[in-house]
Amino acid sequence: MQKHITKDPKTGELRCSCFKRCGGCQLDKPYSEQLEFKQQKAERMLGGFCRVEPIIGMDDPYHYRNKVQTAFARDGRGRLLSGVFQSSSGRVVATEDCMLEDEHCTAAVLTAKRLMTSMKILPYDPQTGRGHVRHILTRYSRTTGQLMLCICAVSPVLPSKRSFVNALVKAHPELASVVLNVSAAQLPLMLGNRNIVLYGKGFIEDEILGRRFCVSPESFGQVNSVMTEKLYSAAIEAADLRPDDTLVDAYCGTGTIGIICADRAGQVIGAELNPSACKDAAANARLNSVNNIRFVNEDAGRFLESFASEGGRPDVVILDPPRAGSDKRFLDTLCRLAPERVVYISCKIETLQRDLRHLTRSGYRVTRIQPVDMFPHTTGIETVASLSHK
Repeated sequence: MQKHITKDPKTGELRCSCFKRCGGCQLDKPYSEQLEFKQQKAERMLGGFCRVEPIIGMDDPYHYRNKVQTAFARDGRGRLLSGVFQSSSGRVVATEDCMLEDEHCTAAVLTAKRLMTSMKILPYDPQTGRGHVRHILTRYSRTTGQLMLCICAVSPVLPSKRSFVNALVKAHPELASVVLNVSAAQLPLMLGNRNIVLYGKGFIEDEILGRRFCVSPESFGQVNSVMTEKLYSAAIEAADLRPDDTLVDAYCGTGTIGIICADRAGQVIGAELNPSACKDAAANARLNSVNNIRFVNEDAGRFLESFASEGGRPDVVILDPPRAGSDKRFLDTLCRLAPERVVYISCKIETLQRDLRHLTRSGYRVTRIQPVDMFPHTTGIETVASLSHK
């Protein structure tokens, strides 16, 4: 095994020799300087709305990624490589250790790689159409200690499938589920629509702020479990929910934050366009015995319009849109409904800035901005923005 990670003997901070080659990290500087860089960026871009709070950082900013996708290829001598797929070059950068990935995920992938070599399970080559495995996805929960490994393959036929799974589970007792995902997708690292459970139930369970959640291969979830609790705690504090409030959880995904908030509100309505995520959200509500929440499988903007046309008016809206931010349809309807409080959770500060301008021109003022370092060693900044209606 080739080691890429070294520790600075003076500071104890980790360094990686793959920096710039793999693209997983964008910041190669001491962690305190990373936080200062992100604080300055947040203040530069968002300080015009209100004072930006000090960024919340990690005590241990390593091995935090609970979801890992590993690509495979063969080198010129036919040896199996595993590592990071570079979308810019279309090649696999070989890495066998990573200071961002959870170590349970890394260890399971290395075992899978060894078994693939010994059992002649080949990586899929899109140029020739030969091979079996497109990539492997691993997910780990620090709270429950459960690990899932998902093999994304071109067909349900996998050589030595039973022996492969038995050896994998024997080497990693924390494995709670092994899934074979069948994908005909042309793009790398994309899962298909068919899952075949090879071991376990096909999902693992995770715990966030005292609530339990099922995590399947396709489930959307924050990749940093430690900072997710800090992020959600900041959002819940900003929502300032009261027992008779109606809360709309827009872009709700698998329902995590709405379910966590449910015991603080009168009723919660989650809107999610992805049907698989919406189904998972309903299952998670049942798992936690939450009865005052319902989920609507609909675009968030379209749902808000129909909600308004039926005479509905939320007291609080929490939105956690994708990196592209919210759309004009949703924001216009939100401003027309004028809920008392809005909590905007953003994973891209540029689109947050754009959407806050829209909201502040339409009757809202920003009362608090809280950056959270969800992605150490990258340029990404997660932010919670609190707004109240003027």
